[in-house]
Amino acid sequence: MNLETIGLAWSPRLLSVLRFVAGLCYIQHGMAKLLKFPPVPMFAKVELMSLLGFAGVLELVGGALLIVGLFSRPVAFILAGQMAVAYFMAHAPHGFFPILNGGELAIMFCFVFLYIAAAGPGPWSIDAAMRKK
Repeated sequence: MNLETIGLAWSPRLLSVLRFVAGLCYIQHGMAKLLKFPPVPMFAKVELMSLLGFAGVLELVGGALLIVGLFSRPVAFILAGQMAVAYFMAHAPHGFFPILNGGELAIMFCFVFLYIAAAGPGPWSIDAAMRKK
């Protein structure tokens, strides 16, 4: 068995792991904004009926759906769009380079979610289990 054979065998499973970990990382943003846990000082006064509140809803619900792998493609596509908007609204005005404007995480989430939207949730997901039935 060579590395390419191992890679071909494991790449669908690692796609599931990527989706799961991205969902876990993403849901924290929604939890911090809406549930105030973990407490993040900059999100202390986020109101539900605000742009950050709406972002928190997308992060909380979208992150949860990605964790379990339900409606993964459309959810990931919506979240990729959210991150593109977040980058251009909140980060790009502060400079061209993402390392200087603090936008690296938004860019990474955007492209990870875009990949999941295109590639699917992987075999370890509710979506995959429903397809088998």
